[in-house]
Amino acid sequence: MSERTDAPARPARGRRRMAHSLEAVLAEAIALLDEAGESALTFRALAARLGGGAASIYWYVSNRDELIDRATDEVMGRLLDDTADLTDGPDPVANLRDLSLALFEEMRRRPWFGSYMLRNTGQQPNSMLMFDRIGQQLMRLDLTPKQQFHAASSLVSYIVGVAMDMAQPPPKEFLDSGMQPAEFLASYADRWRALDPVDHPFAHHVADEFAVHDDEDVFRSGLDLLLAGVQVQARGHGRD
Repeated sequence: MSERTDAPARPARGRRRMAHSLEAVLAEAIALLDEAGESALTFRALAARLGGGAASIYWYVSNRDELIDRATDEVMGRLLDDTADLTDGPDPVANLRDLSLALFEEMRRRPWFGSYMLRNTGQQPNSMLMFDRIGQQLMRLDLTPKQQFHAASSLVSYIVGVAMDMAQPPPKEFLDSGMQPAEFLASYADRWRALDPVDHPFAHHVADEFAVHDDEDVFRSGLDLLLAGVQVQARGHGRD
């Protein structure tokens, strides 16, 4: 992919440059994050994978926070390239849906990614480009700047929030049960049915749906509700 990240930090005077590159550092950092999460990314572990000393990584980044920001931005840069054609369609709402789904799938695949996206926009130019790409589709609709900003922020918050929630490890109760996921959902639905129908009429009403629901389908449905709201606002000529 084309280079979108800032230039690497300059080494202190007299520091000898190592053989590996910023690209290699980020690739191995991303691999560590993918394999074992944020806690596994230490300079010592990264240096061991690169075949050098931990001090060599300071040629490229000044601290661990910067390393994570740059790794996040590298992933976002790849996603920008992969989704470049998703905004070419004539319907900006359909484009937003496709772009949101692509961003969601990347966060599902990389649970750490959503935690750091847009954390430091000074070191994440690609994250800002993705936010702008979403906003540019909203600019094609008859909305006020305030509505466009609220819509873009709400979409990103929804995508990140659901993706991070779905990335959580299964509850201990499920792990201890020995059940398959479908069995566990069915048993939970039975608990809903056992609730007092006077106090919990809705739980009784949707228990059958809960027993067979798919989390990704729920996400897509919620996304469609958000986008439908954007369309309603646009049909109102962008006025509160």
